Amino acid sequence: MSRCHPDCQRAAAAKVEDDSAERAATVAANLISSARLILKLDHEFTEYSAQFLVDNALVDKEPVQQGPQQRSTFKIEDCLEYLVDNASPKTESDLEEMAKEKQRRAKITVKDCLECAFKEGIPRYEHWGHLGCVSKVPPFASLMPRVPVKGEVVEVKKLKEALQLLKHGPVGAKLHVFTPDIELVGEHGVYHGISGAGTSYVGLRDVIVCGVDRINGELVGTVKICYKKKTSFINVSLCQMFTTLAHNGDESKTIEPTGLLVDFIVPRLSK
Repeated sequence: MSRCHPDCQRAAAAKVEDDSAERAATVAANLISSARLILKLDHEFTEYSAQFLVDNALVDKEPVQQGPQQRSTFKIEDCLEYLVDNASPKTESDLEEMAKEKQRRAKITVKDCLECAFKEGIPRYEHWGHLGCVSKVPPFASLMPRVPVKGEVVEVKKLKEALQLLKHGPVGAKLHVFTPDIELVGEHGVYHGISGAGTSYVGLRDVIVCGVDRINGELVGTVKICYKKKTSFINVSLCQMFTTLAHNGDESKTIEPTGLLVDFIVPRLSK
């Protein structure tokens, strides 16, 4: 990050936490890394580019024209054109494209990121821009090497089914986040969501469930979460249930009885 464009440094400094697309892509890339290591497709844990998934998920691409005219190299002129384009003042058309890009990113889910990797492959993290990079992706980025990813996305709703998936490796999920409870749980405590007066609901966050255990007789999941730009592992109760009701007639605030962890997902890779 320290060597990236000043615009990236300013954007990173202004963010309280990564946006939803970056969180989803980080979880998807981690799940792919873990699955490839478990299947021995990689000899060691290999980081793959979450930013590539942010840049390419939910993007409609025209079919690549095959033939002798297909480009396999780029010239110095291509680099200069890209730099000039980035340095030029934004036009009205550019601003419209930025607005569309913001709308696309807001829709990106872990499932979209995994399906993107199955379709496009995925580069290692060092072969693409860093997470949160605001520089426009150059046209010649398509020449960067990618690792092919084959398989399918598996989604389950019930905790019992998720525990079965967990026997084969980490599982993606969404966690209901409450503040200040999430900040106060600590390394050895257990997150129960709502603790009492003063608790407020933040929303759902994409996480990775790494394992299960019992703490003082309670079944808990060890969860990896990136919250407010800090990655940590916390213990989440798998027994706690909660519900919220409409506030002042706002039905969007209603949450049916549910566990803290929901919407489980894994990439089932094939060799």
